[in-house]
Amino acid sequence: MLKGSAFGTLARMSVCCTSSEERIERSKNLVHLVAQVAGAYAQLPAQYAKSSSGVFETTSFSSFYEHVCLFAAGLASIGCGRGDCIGLISDNRVEWLHASFGIQALGAADVPRGSDATERDLVQILGAVEARTVIVENDAQLKKLARCFDALPSVSQIVLLDAGGAYQAMKDEFVQNEDGSARKCSFFTYQDILAHGTQFRVHHPGRIEDEIGRTTRADVATIIFTSGTTGTPKGVVLSHENFLCQLIDISRRLTVCPGDIALSVLPVWHVFERISEYVVLSHAGGVAYSKPVGSVMLADLAKLNPHFLPSVPRIWEAIHDGIFKNVRKKGGVAAALFHFFLAAGKAYAYFYRSVFGLRTHTTRRAQFCAPLFACVPWLLLVPLHFLGNVLVFRKVRKKFGTSFKTAISGGGALPPNVDEFLYAIGVRVLEGYGLTETAPVIAMRSERRPVFGSVGTPCAYNEVKIVDDTGAQLPVGYKGIVLVRGKNIMQGYYKNPELTAQVLDADGWFNTGDIGYRCVGGQIVLRGRKKDTVVLRGGENVEPVPLEMSMQESRFIARAVVVGQDERYLAALIVPDEAELRLWAEAQELRTECMEELLVNPAVVKFFEQEIAKRISLENGFKIFERINRFVLLPKVFEVGVELSAKQEVMRHRVADLYAKEIAQLFS
Repeated sequence: MLKGSAFGTLARMSVCCTSSEERIERSKNLVHLVAQVAGAYAQLPAQYAKSSSGVFETTSFSSFYEHVCLFAAGLASIGCGRGDCIGLISDNRVEWLHASFGIQALGAADVPRGSDATERDLVQILGAVEARTVIVENDAQLKKLARCFDALPSVSQIVLLDAGGAYQAMKDEFVQNEDGSARKCSFFTYQDILAHGTQFRVHHPGRIEDEIGRTTRADVATIIFTSGTTGTPKGVVLSHENFLCQLIDISRRLTVCPGDIALSVLPVWHVFERISEYVVLSHAGGVAYSKPVGSVMLADLAKLNPHFLPSVPRIWEAIHDGIFKNVRKKGGVAAALFHFFLAAGKAYAYFYRSVFGLRTHTTRRAQFCAPLFACVPWLLLVPLHFLGNVLVFRKVRKKFGTSFKTAISGGGALPPNVDEFLYAIGVRVLEGYGLTETAPVIAMRSERRPVFGSVGTPCAYNEVKIVDDTGAQLPVGYKGIVLVRGKNIMQGYYKNPELTAQVLDADGWFNTGDIGYRCVGGQIVLRGRKKDTVVLRGGENVEPVPLEMSMQESRFIARAVVVGQDERYLAALIVPDEAELRLWAEAQELRTECMEELLVNPAVVKFFEQEIAKRISLENGFKIFERINRFVLLPKVFEVGVELSAKQEVMRHRVADLYAKEIAQLFS
């Protein structure tokens, strides 16, 4: 329970609130919003986390807010305050939100990153903001910080969230400069900070509440350094308003009720995960921490029965692939029934969407005619759909738990085959679109009318226009660059006005760098990124993402990267799905002991050639110059921090460097 003055006037305001929207509208900042929710729903769970025995334990909103206030007070007691930039290097855990909101409660900004951050990342990020205080998760992050400590002269205080056995022994590594002179560095554990906070609040009653009250929506909440899919990380400066302005519109598209649970599997410092958690918490829902590992996530879905799962496309692909692998293992009648009813389900979903206007159209005529032609086949498929739901799909949906409402996809393009599959089996998918610089949501589908094939309509707090290379606005159906303007747009890149000016013009329009078009219903359809566009020697412009997604629909292809800038033709780097390839090879009586030898086997190369040609074809809507002329099979799986960003997006500049030799051979 909250003690004494933990709420003060701030939390008592919640008594007057009659709805979540009113609380959001009257919130001065993100922490003020949490205070109001805690006042109204003190005993509801705000967080769910596993104990050492694997049982989920809850933290009530009252206890959650109390920890936020204590952590803020503890930071204040060691000299942290308004305007500070405080490093927060940690993966998902209960204490992360305590720390983040605690930092914001003081009018300071958190500068977060996950445990996959390299020493170089830490030097770039913490050095750029001249962080004096750094919060790290555990001994592993402390050791990493020790190795680059000499390159971070501003750091003088370190807080350890989970102090392990090496903590005391490591302190000596931080107290000397490279030249041997003394350098003062103070150390605190999470428990130390809470204890200091308790004393601080005894001696300074009401101080933290006053600090929360002083913080405005315009104040900086966080500086998130992008994962650098295109180069050096940039510090995106986001205010409280950037986040708060989104909560009402998103909650009108995604219904969250008090007591609902969202399963958290994405990096908590990521802007998509953060807005997801803010939406859930603002409506008195709880956040449950899991891991993006199939077996762990599925077990947690069964244990908790959550209502929402915000995730990136790669995880939805993994779920899709996992279901199909299980079906193939069963084989026989069960597999035949699954595939039959899935085909019927996809057909039913297609005609259903056509009848009820849930498909994208670029002309009014097509929009008008679609229901007329679809009505009869839709009615004919209703009995099959009902039967498939009873016999097959209901069992599949049980894997998501018994309370599951909505799947939320963001952080990248959801492959059409995965989108179609989830829709067909009755799992509602809300795909959203945005960037770190837009905090992040620009557009999003709605639960009531989820238009397939799009990322939904632009949210009310921002406006979107599609322009050509000259900046002229394009009509419906014409592809161009997506520009956005609104309350969610970042303040700029940290201390980098030149880079900010390159993407944010004087009128407030932010250039997303994405290519897309608008439909007659207002929905946005994305077709790739401007800077990813491959320009062939003949002048043809090729968007690589649709080709890559099409190739990755093959269960034998885990990753595909299209290359060919300034070349005569397109080629691809292919990462095979090792498990599926071995099964196929064994059926062909090929030797599978050495993967590298298997990948150069002529039969395997021929097989992948057929798999690629089958998907990148004129029949599937691709042009002749989009054909993949050559490819190389890579024996190494792409890894986060090497070829992939934390969102599991391919970092093309890294791939180009790492596989320069292989790429050169494709065009030799």
